[in-house]
Amino acid sequence: MKHLLDSVFSQRRRALAAMLIGAFCATASLAQTPAPIRIGMIEGLSGPIANTGEAVYRNLVWATERVNARGGVKLPGGNRPLQIERFDSKGQTEEALSALRSAVDRDITIVTQGNSSAAASALIEAINKHNEREPARQMLFLNYSAVDPVLTNEKCSYWHFRFDAHADMRMTALMSVLREDPQLKSIYLIGQDYSFGQAVLREGRSQLAAQRPDVKIVGEELHPMARVKDFLPYATKIKASGAQAVLTGNWGNDLTLLVKAAREVGFEGTFYTFYGNALGAPAAMGEAGIGKVIAVADWFPNVPTRESEAFYQSFRQRFPNPADDYVHMRMQLMIESLAQAIERAGAAGPVNAATIAAQLEKAEVTLAGQTARMRAADHQFQQPLAVAVMDRQGAPGAKFDVEGSGYGFRVIRNLAPQQAEQPHRCNMIRP
Repeated sequence: MKHLLDSVFSQRRRALAAMLIGAFCATASLAQTPAPIRIGMIEGLSGPIANTGEAVYRNLVWATERVNARGGVKLPGGNRPLQIERFDSKGQTEEALSALRSAVDRDITIVTQGNSSAAASALIEAINKHNEREPARQMLFLNYSAVDPVLTNEKCSYWHFRFDAHADMRMTALMSVLREDPQLKSIYLIGQDYSFGQAVLREGRSQLAAQRPDVKIVGEELHPMARVKDFLPYATKIKASGAQAVLTGNWGNDLTLLVKAAREVGFEGTFYTFYGNALGAPAAMGEAGIGKVIAVADWFPNVPTRESEAFYQSFRQRFPNPADDYVHMRMQLMIESLAQAIERAGAAGPVNAATIAAQLEKAEVTLAGQTARMRAADHQFQQPLAVAVMDRQGAPGAKFDVEGSGYGFRVIRNLAPQQAEQPHRCNMIRP
């Protein structure tokens, strides 16, 4: 019996020793794992624009995965991975500010947002105040989609960097195609009733007057953002106006529902859009959109280069579901710019919001043949722009479709960064 008890106790001691060794090894492993550099994504992840927030998240995850696959961000103390942390703004400005406070509480010093210029404006003001109040915990704001021109003009901030072309730049690219349509004599302007939508209509009026004074604006309307469920009354007015074209900055469901309603009422005009190449718009328009839906972007999947094609196919392999087909070059370039800036800041000294910002001002990156740079004077990214027209997949220039719809976008105009660049009205206050 004694021998049996000794054997049992011996087995228990060995098991306990194995557990202690395992726990020690796990603790040692965790101690050796470098802490990630966290990026707080503040975006609408629920509510009527949740699909756009989730699409952004996929882009940012893919971009950080690429950086991490090559070892992460290289710093003197060891490489560190990038990590995206999600904060749901529910598509509301007050919720975005609440999310910012949560990010501060979690000691996140880099935040990113884009799907609302109103929210971006509020975040800029809040971060400016926070950085002045708490210099030891300063923050950076990376903006991938909020394109109200004022954000890098009158409201420009040292702590804010915009990686999308602003509305006036996008309008100029669209107008380079619109002004060459001799058949166009009448147009309808419609947009979302907030700062960005208002800026689009304002610049549309200005550029039409300067470049196509012969084109009559037969209607102009702003509607509540993300609250209209039935766009048939708007589409009916557009058709009744006799407009040959529509100019809109609408995005998300507000664009999808608008073009769907236009098809239902039999509107046969052209749509000049900022975002007509994704998030359900091509499928909603269907055959009626071929040759009629025109969009502007920093990049399209059908850019005819091997580098671009490989880039796009790599994204589709990572996210094979057609519903997830929403990739933006600028979001990839944003993360690449950030990684570059952090590495340069680390090589020169301590890494914090101020030292990263000083390097981000000088960022110049190339990915998949696309090269862009940050303009230090106003923190507006300077990059190529392209204009494309909807076509059937397989038509010349339309190898890839969008979201499995059977329709893609054929590039019809390319603008080099120098052609897309515009003067600024920023008076940057530097720390």
